[in-house]
Amino acid sequence: MKLEMTGQMRMEQRMKLAPHMIQSMEILQLPILALQERIEQELNNNPVLEIEEPAEEEEITSAEQESQDEDIGEKDLVVNTDNNKLDDFERLESLQDDFREHIEQAAPFRTRSQADEPDRKLEAIKNTAALPKSLHEHLSEQWRLVEASEAVKKAGSTIIDYIDDRGYLTVRLEQLHNKDKGDFTVEDLKESISLVQKLEPVGVGARDLRECLLIQLEQNVEDMSFEYRLVADNMDELLENRLPEIAKQMNCNVDRINQAIKRLSKLDTSPGLQIGRDDNHPITPDVIVEAFNNSDEYSVRLTDFSVPNLKISNYYTTLAKDTTVNEKTRKFLQENIQAGRWIIDAIEQRKNTLLKVAKSVVKHQHDFFEKGSLYLRPLPMSKVADEVGVHLATVSRAVAGKYIQSPWGILPLRKFFSGGMEDANGQAHSWEAIRVKLREIIVAENKSKPLNDDQIREKLAESGIINIARRTVAKYRKLLKIPTARFRKKY
Repeated sequence: MKLEMTGQMRMEQRMKLAPHMIQSMEILQLPILALQERIEQELNNNPVLEIEEPAEEEEITSAEQESQDEDIGEKDLVVNTDNNKLDDFERLESLQDDFREHIEQAAPFRTRSQADEPDRKLEAIKNTAALPKSLHEHLSEQWRLVEASEAVKKAGSTIIDYIDDRGYLTVRLEQLHNKDKGDFTVEDLKESISLVQKLEPVGVGARDLRECLLIQLEQNVEDMSFEYRLVADNMDELLENRLPEIAKQMNCNVDRINQAIKRLSKLDTSPGLQIGRDDNHPITPDVIVEAFNNSDEYSVRLTDFSVPNLKISNYYTTLAKDTTVNEKTRKFLQENIQAGRWIIDAIEQRKNTLLKVAKSVVKHQHDFFEKGSLYLRPLPMSKVADEVGVHLATVSRAVAGKYIQSPWGILPLRKFFSGGMEDANGQAHSWEAIRVKLREIIVAENKSKPLNDDQIREKLAESGIINIARRTVAKYRKLLKIPTARFRKKY
């Protein structure tokens, strides 16, 4: 066996992304709010970046205004011996006013001149909304005021620890009992759960939907005895929409059951969601589409007015070229200047690409902006990419996480890219438009005889949308969160 080392030459092509290309793709994918955070981060990390202030042009109408704009503090103070020296005293008062203004702006804090003057910082703190309490904190504060034995108190605290955000206890009481510690027994848990279920919000601490409704019915000030019996004895049949069977068991007519269901619909099936933080964040659109007055044309513009314009500092640019400056310092400045130019170019490229993609979308989906979701046409990203002159992945990054403000509301920009099919007349319909048509058919159906999936497919065929499978109808119906015909039936 012989071991040896040999050299070999091989030619190959590899695609290697430069750092500025990676940064450009990251900037392109950021929505407007994330872009603002990224710019603020770059301003903090890169000392050569500055915010470009808008230029303000001031017109000077007379030579007298020019003399007023001169810095009076730069003049030599010469007290004249003639006249009454009014000009010199006016200059002194002016200097005093300028000095006082400079002190007020430069001072770290300013004392109130009058006792009744409001403190703006204190008023801002008072007007700031406090963070809302969580459901656990809300229940724990109430539980501290409950009078019970020490074992029941500990058992109740343990139960509160296992209540989820919707207000339900998701574990069995036997699982909460720890035989090793012996702080409380299963009987203590049973006693404490009844006390926890009396806390606010009403219905909290329930172990299932049936118990949640019963707790609310018990504590309701109105007479809900019939509804209580309906939920207690016929909950399974109620969920299966077997109203005639329920009416027969309760010895009443179906109308009485429907009235009870209407009253039950006012109860809260997730009482825990009444307490806690609201994590719904507002959506800021990246593109605004507006119609011209008395015209079928639409204008497309970006909402980048809140994004500051960046520039490279002239001072640091000059300093980086100064040979008298330390070489290490000049290298540091040159690297930051290059990084600053990359981020500026990436932001500008994002604006141009996003605007071109949005204009192309509006051109191809003109019927949607004019008439609504039913006229949304199939639009592949490759078609927009070819029209804009960029790669398909660039269009995908440009629309990721972006929203468009249109006459039909704020919608995801990705919504306008979807496949579809042609109807009997050769007109293309997107899958979104087909789902809208499906919803319209279900809304218009006879609720006493609701349509099944096969009948919905036939209705779609009558409207021109043929060759659609029944399983596709069932799929879209589930996506729209529409129940089957059995549960949509009204007695």
